[in-house]
Amino acid sequence: MASLRAHIYDLAIRLAVKRRLGRTLDIYAIRRAFESARFPAPAGVAFTAGTVGGVPGEWAQVEGTSGERPTLLYLHGGGFIACSAQVYRPVTGHFARAGFRVFTPDYRLAPEHPFPAAVEDCAAVWAALAPAGPAVVAGDSAGGTLALTTIIEARRLGLTPPSAAALFSPATDLIGRSASFRTNGRRDAMFRPESLMRLVPAYLAGADPADPRASPIQADFSGFPPLLIHVGAREILRDDSVRLAEKARAAGVPVELTVFPVVAHAWQLAESFLPEARRSLDGAAAFLHRALRADAQSETGSAA
Repeated sequence: MASLRAHIYDLAIRLAVKRRLGRTLDIYAIRRAFESARFPAPAGVAFTAGTVGGVPGEWAQVEGTSGERPTLLYLHGGGFIACSAQVYRPVTGHFARAGFRVFTPDYRLAPEHPFPAAVEDCAAVWAALAPAGPAVVAGDSAGGTLALTTIIEARRLGLTPPSAAALFSPATDLIGRSASFRTNGRRDAMFRPESLMRLVPAYLAGADPADPRASPIQADFSGFPPLLIHVGAREILRDDSVRLAEKARAAGVPVELTVFPVVAHAWQLAESFLPEARRSLDGAAAFLHRALRADAQSETGSAA
């Protein structure tokens, strides 16, 4: 059952974002709308500028932390055209407090830097992180897409893949074939189908939307690490997640899919007051920690 705050947040997003987006064709107006909602970061977390693999970004870790903490590569959302590590401090800060050392790259954004620039940046970051030891990846919306393409690129480049991935409402099919694009057009608190699909040509700039690095639903999921997928029941992107879970499971990938009632897209940003956001982030953190422990036990068993 959804909380009262989830219903209030749904209404607030409809008024503040969906109405503002309207039917605008201006990518930069969409960028401003995405970046206008700022939420407070969790207390006790230090955010430090850094560069990994030649890509600038930001580290998040609990202030005064001593000892090793596992690394989480977090890839922010924003429709491939907006947002930054700073906008996503509520999420990365929450993961830091859950026991991770988090790096969020400020990957290049379209339309100034169209596909595959963001994919290349995320792969470069992973190539730099992977040799340091077991790590995991997470992301929401466009960042969830990039988390999947980072796994695809890690496999192509012969890199150690993430131990697991946590995905929040990933856009897995830029061709737009998911049924929820039609059935949830009015129910989605943030997007109309036409406004969301308007971002695709700005991002792809003529590239093939069936490329698995653009639409990960096209990928071969054999050998993928465990996946956690959270999505809202009312989202236009709901079935991108459902179809992903079905295809990954068919390939033998362990998948945990949760469809949350009522919540608006990218609800994890509201972790300071929305119980569903905290539930999603806490569940993802626990899932990622379990996967890392399983990897460590597997390596210990192999060594013995």
